[in-house]
Amino acid sequence: MIPASAQGALDAAEEAVDLLLDSGRAPGDVLVITTGEPHPWATHELSFGEASYWAQHDAGDDVFYTDAGVAERAGARPVVVVAVNGGEQSVAASALSVARAKAGALLIVCGDPQRINSVLGAGV
Repeated sequence: MIPASAQGALDAAEEAVDLLLDSGRAPGDVLVITTGEPHPWATHELSFGEASYWAQHDAGDDVFYTDAGVAERAGARPVVVVAVNGGEQSVAASALSVARAKAGALLIVCGDPQRINSVLGAGV
């Protein structure tokens, strides 16, 4: 867990991804899920259409950013980073549940520890 405010969770997730890549982790090993505003990369890529966006996921060549609402569609990756950057409690709970199922080796959660612990305490 990386403590951060909801406003800082996306930045914390970005820093975690940078550290993972700097330590030798392949970009295609990493999935990032957001619970609030989507990552700017996801917004940009979705502007070209969903087919193109998901084709990049399927190629598995790069870090893939997705929103909690569609994260279930993403495939498993060795590393999943969750940015709890807003959204309803139920969205955070769903994202954490999906992330646990998708993370093959490492799960990193960035956000308010009190909020994350309350979600986890609710049985996620």
